[in-house]
Amino acid sequence: MANRGWEREPTLVAQIAACVSVAAFLYCLRNNQILLYGDAVAHINIARRIFDSRTPGLLQLGTVWLPLPHLLMAPFLVWDWLWQTGIGGSIPSLFAFVAGAVGIFRLVRGQDKALTTRIAAWIAVGIFVANPNLIYLQSTAMTEPLYLAFFIWTVVFFSEFIRGERKALLKCGWCLAAASLTRYDGWFLVAVTSLAVLLTFRNRASAKTLFKFLLLAALGPALWLAYNAAVYKNPLEFANGPYSAKAIEQRTTPPGSPPHPGAGDLKMAADYFVKAAEINLGESNWHRLWIALAAAGSVLLLVFERQRWPLLLLWVPLVFYALSIGYAGVPIFLPPWWPHSIYNARYGIELLPAVAVLTAMAAMVALQRFEKSRERIAIVVIVIASVAVSYASVWRAHPISFREGWVNSRTRIALETAMAKNLTRLPANATFLMYLGDHVGALQQAGIPLQRTINEGNHRTWKQPADPEGLWEKALHNPAGYADFVVAMEGDAVSQGVNRQSLESIVVIHVQGQPQATIYKTKKSQ
Repeated sequence: MANRGWEREPTLVAQIAACVSVAAFLYCLRNNQILLYGDAVAHINIARRIFDSRTPGLLQLGTVWLPLPHLLMAPFLVWDWLWQTGIGGSIPSLFAFVAGAVGIFRLVRGQDKALTTRIAAWIAVGIFVANPNLIYLQSTAMTEPLYLAFFIWTVVFFSEFIRGERKALLKCGWCLAAASLTRYDGWFLVAVTSLAVLLTFRNRASAKTLFKFLLLAALGPALWLAYNAAVYKNPLEFANGPYSAKAIEQRTTPPGSPPHPGAGDLKMAADYFVKAAEINLGESNWHRLWIALAAAGSVLLLVFERQRWPLLLLWVPLVFYALSIGYAGVPIFLPPWWPHSIYNARYGIELLPAVAVLTAMAAMVALQRFEKSRERIAIVVIVIASVAVSYASVWRAHPISFREGWVNSRTRIALETAMAKNLTRLPANATFLMYLGDHVGALQQAGIPLQRTINEGNHRTWKQPADPEGLWEKALHNPAGYADFVVAMEGDAVSQGVNRQSLESIVVIHVQGQPQATIYKTKKSQ
């Protein structure tokens, strides 16, 4: 019976995680909370454009954001209802949450049947699955839950490779390829993991297996660089192009304003990321507990469980984000610290696997040092109580990832709702010239197929990937020849580049905190 329970534990973990996932998703769906993030709306509509466009195809993937999340969402977005509600974009995140939970369990328990190890594995799963911020994010189309799943399983298979399972190395390579096609965090993970493999492979894998692993690890970055080179004539378009993080920061930072906190200062950058991680784990003074426990777990691991050193790879996000904040133009704004706003606070969730696993390792070492049942029960009760109180403080204050989406979405959603109401009053077969980069949610709300628009994604084809006079450019020069209506947001590509000679303004929409939106009628529609 004990062996049966040991074998069934991963299934039970998956079932519990699935229940939490679905319940949270249904709650967020009912309360209109899965489309709060503008990025989530953008991810969904990039995926939708692959087949719903004047120029459908993989070129609709654009640049900057990596393609795998959009490719995974696309099949679910064929149904209009799943597109309009955002459900289709959430489905990959829901599966990723469950996969991540099972990975956390396997990472701690492995093939060890000892009771203390199994208890530690369940502690890790509890910390991971019960986290309020991850519970919210996995209900949306954001990419963090998907990346976390690939990240966790990368460390799982690398750990198994270190224990002598040669086949695990290629599985690790596939997870690295997926991670590097999901978020740029994965590119740094590729470098660190590949270095670790090169330093340890001699007695564990043949040269042929190592070569296959390195090919898989390099697959994601190589494909994305080649795609950008082919489409944009610049393999680093995502890093230095007009939509890169640095370019966006330069456009949005007022002249004379100081750079974001941590820019050029690695220590401050690391402090901001650690603070973001703490706020994702607890509010008030509780958040200080978890990083300290994870650090203690790391030390105890190196002293008492040295064979488990691959678990230290879970700290990789700390190094990546410190470098990104310091030198790559990636800001994190947190309410307690200047400038006292919320932006990219959700990035801190990427330290959750480290906290869950390494806290569990600290608990496991403690359990192994105490033989009496009473002492072991006390340790487990203390951990469970700490998790419960800490996460209760998060729920009381509302998860920071939810607050980030809610605070930053109010005026955007108000504008898109007003736009959608006006767009639905126009003829059902009307075509629109519109820049979709900022407020595509208006079309999503209105249920207007994207193929009825001419947008910035319609100026490239595989035959002419950089045609200077594609459909988009031609429509800007002569809107009356291509569209019935023009939708221009103050400051966007349409308002700055469209020829207004044949346009008649019919609606002007003002929402405080958002650019003015104007709907024009062209001579074609008259």
